[in-house]
Amino acid sequence: MIQEFINKHFFYLLIFTLTFGILLYDLIGFDYTDEFCALFLFILFGFYVLRNPEWPINKAFGITILIFIFYFIYSICINSNTKAAIISDFLIQIKPYLAFFCVYSLTPIFSTNQKNILRICSGGFALFLLIIGGLNLIFGDVLRAVMGHEAYFAAAIVSCALCFLFASDFNNKNKILYIIILAIGLLSTRSKFYGFFILNLAAICYFTQIEKFRISIKSMFFLTIVIGVIIIAAWQKINLYFIQGLSIDGEKDLIARFVLYATSIEIFKDFFPFGSGFASFATFSSGEYYSDIYIKYGIENIWGISKQFHSYIADTYYPSLAQFGILGVCFYILFWIYIIKKSYTFFKVSHNIKLFLLSLLIVCYFAIESTTDSTYTTHRGFFVMMILGLVLSNQKQEVIQKKCIKHEDSRN
Repeated sequence: MIQEFINKHFFYLLIFTLTFGILLYDLIGFDYTDEFCALFLFILFGFYVLRNPEWPINKAFGITILIFIFYFIYSICINSNTKAAIISDFLIQIKPYLAFFCVYSLTPIFSTNQKNILRICSGGFALFLLIIGGLNLIFGDVLRAVMGHEAYFAAAIVSCALCFLFASDFNNKNKILYIIILAIGLLSTRSKFYGFFILNLAAICYFTQIEKFRISIKSMFFLTIVIGVIIIAAWQKINLYFIQGLSIDGEKDLIARFVLYATSIEIFKDFFPFGSGFASFATFSSGEYYSDIYIKYGIENIWGISKQFHSYIADTYYPSLAQFGILGVCFYILFWIYIIKKSYTFFKVSHNIKLFLLSLLIVCYFAIESTTDSTYTTHRGFFVMMILGLVLSNQKQEVIQKKCIKHEDSRN
């Protein structure tokens, strides 16, 4: 009875978040849609835990919360910023983990009818985005007028595509439709999206058979080619941020993102091993409640990082890991290892290649996006992390069902 309640209300939440937290986020102009959805999700999770006599709280979730509490106390102790700034950044940084672990713990299962609705909504939204992208090619500025930014447009396409594939049977027709939906994102002209699209194209065309996931000379050669093509597609940005910028001193005064990367290395060294604390560097809160770190490292006059204009402070994710130090980077990497390992463990039992592939693609999505965008801690990241939690929870449910069937067979 409780599970039916969870399934029903989580489905409504997912559709609501996709519609107002992704597709119409900028158009409606309400910046707290993801916070509202996060609150509802947490209430749903709390209801589920309290009504369940076994108190099903994932151990990894508990450890994650303890880690964040430690860094919160640490940030207060070292005065990384004002208390209001620390609280603000704490809530922003923990949000993607809450999205994943709450959904994973709830284990929502959609009915065939709900999956059909999700698939129709995803396809319909993708068609809407195609029209927006097409009109933008003809008239210009249409995309930004409706979506706010090309990055939001690309993320909306990714969200629709992931939902469509999750709700569909993994046959050739739906694979092609998935790639077609994803191809709409090419209209965003984002080099990161080009790389992600190539990765998806290769994965759908090649790694969709169980035997192809085995490590072999052929599969490794194919993977090397795919990585090479992705690097070529994104070479302009790679060259700008990681090669050209490191060799030309003048670039440091022009490129905010490169300055954040370069400064983060210094922070890692100076604040070893726990980092500079919440709301101190390369995050939204560190700009809103302007952190002294920028003045300390002499970058307060960089365009996009200044106190008067700090729009580019939270324009990338990896440099913000300097807030958590080397130890925090280790925790971050371990989280993704946990996701991949957990998904692969389920895959070995269920042999559901679609769900395993979805989990890997989402991990790759964040790995690529985080180089030059703070997607992970935004409304976009929140929704994709919900999808990741949904994917792994469905994998877990399939494993449980298979074990129950085996147990029944052994009894008979």
